[in-house]
This record gives sequence, C-alpha cells and structure tokens, in this order.
Amino acid sequence: MSGSRVLILLGGLLALVASASALGQAAVVEAVQYPAWLERGGNAVPLAPGTALQSRDQVRTGANARVHLRLSEGSAVKLGENAQIVIERIDDRGGLKGALAVLAGAFRFTTDKLLPNRPRDMSIRVKNVTAGIRGTDVWGKSTDARDLVCLLEGRISVAAEGHPQVTLDQPLDFYVKPRDGAPTVAKVDPKQVEQWALETDIARDGPAARTGGKWRVVAGKFPNRDEARVLHRNLRSAGYPADLIGGRDGALYAVQVTGFAGEEEARAAMANLRGVPGTGILVISETGSLIR
Repeated sequence: MSGSRVLILLGGLLALVASASALGQAAVVEAVQYPAWLERGGNAVPLAPGTALQSRDQVRTGANARVHLRLSEGSAVKLGENAQIVIERIDDRGGLKGALAVLAGAFRFTTDKLLPNRPRDMSIRVKNVTAGIRGTDVWGKSTDARDLVCLLEGRISVAAEGHPQVTLDQPLDFYVKPRDGAPTVAKVDPKQVEQWALETDIARDGPAARTGGKWRVVAGKFPNRDEARVLHRNLRSAGYPADLIGGRDGALYAVQVTGFAGEEEARAAMANLRGVPGTGILVISETGSLIR
C-alpha cells in the first residue's frame, strides 16, 4: 500500500473516531465493499463511508460485501457478506458499554490496542449465543445451521439459552451451538482462522470505498435527467450510494459512486456495477475532475 493511501486511511480513522465521540454517535462507517444498506426507522438506504450510526441502527450487507465500522471509543467491528447486525446500544462515557446483535453472517470485534486498559463491557449476541466481552479479539458467525464464537485474543464468557455459561480464555478456543443441539467448546486450527478472517476482511485493492477516498466510478452519462434518475434509483436500490450530478449549461447528467481509495479500487468496483440495470459506459476518475 502506498504512503498516500496510508495517510488517507490514518487521517480518515482519526477523523471518524473524533467525530463519533464529539457527536455522541454509536459508531461510524470506516469502509464499505458494496452492496450494503443502513436500516433506520423502517427505512433502508445505501451505506456509505463516513456515515454516523446510532443505537438501534441495523447494518446489512449483500453478496461478496464487507463493512468495517469503528465504535466511538476506537474498537473495530467487521462484517462479512450477507450479514445483519443491530447496534442495540453503545455508551463510551467512562468506558465502553454496549450491546450488538448479530442476526446473520460473519463478524469480527477487535478492541483498540492503543487503549488496552480502558474499561469495556460489551455484549455480542449471535442469534442464540451471547458473548460477554471485556477487551479482546473475537470472530463469530451465525448461519442457518449453527452459531459460532471463536476467541482470538483475551477472555470472554459465552452462553446459550438453557445452557450454563462457560469462559473462553485461551486463544483459538471456540464455542459452537448447533441450531438443534447442545453447545460444545473445542480448539480451532490456526489455518481455519485464516480462512475465517477472509470472510470479514476487505481484500487489498478490493472494490471498497473508504472515508477520505478520492476516486469515483461514473456509471452513466445522459442528456436527459429522467434517464439519469432511473440509473440513480437502480444503483441505490442495489446498495450503492450513487449521486446524480451535472445538467447545467448544457452538460450531461452523470450518475456516480464516490469514495474509492485509489484507481485500483475504483477499477475493481466497475465489474460489480456492470450488473446493475441501466448502467452505461463506465468511467473512473478522481472526484472533482471534469466529466467528459
């Protein structure tokens, strides 16, 4: 990764954490590999980097999608494809206290290593399994067949309804609760953890948008505003936070998706956008440059 991209990511992270703390928000969106949606108050809108999240917000991802969130005190939450998570409550006054509910898909919760001694009391419910977390690194997943929580670092207490609570305090211990069976605790192979991590990590140069990203994909240009609005609606319904711009002084109307960290990320996103109905000739450029 180039030095300029590192600066973009670090600058964006500091701004996100500072803004969330100042505004009393539960979390902010750090990166999105589309499609993804924010559901709030019964309405669903495409999720975009920099979005401030509140208690009771639900984040949902689509196929091959990823979302990275940053809680207001600095802890990271990563979501894999076809995931759903509800921020039930977050309060970081005097220490992080809160609850997350993972309704489907894979997640990873990692505390900020720069603040190792800050008090934390987090509860993460994975369908029918609840994990109490006080400073750690945890990966988990809920599927139609089972709920799973794996300890990567630290210590957690885990319980399923109707079964006694157990403590996981050794790295690579995992707790699995089959949908119609009793829970068990076992040790996972490190190679399996590497595979699990791929489910929640954004691949290098993957088609992800990030806070501070300066590249865009123009998905279509039109002489008629109504034609542009059709593509704009289609993209947003498909989980892409598209913008409609232009149309002044005889200029064409353009529909764009912005925020990609670099040219490679924007090019990677082009392949996904081709599948959205109404997409025209795709063009990538730095945001703010002239559209021809």
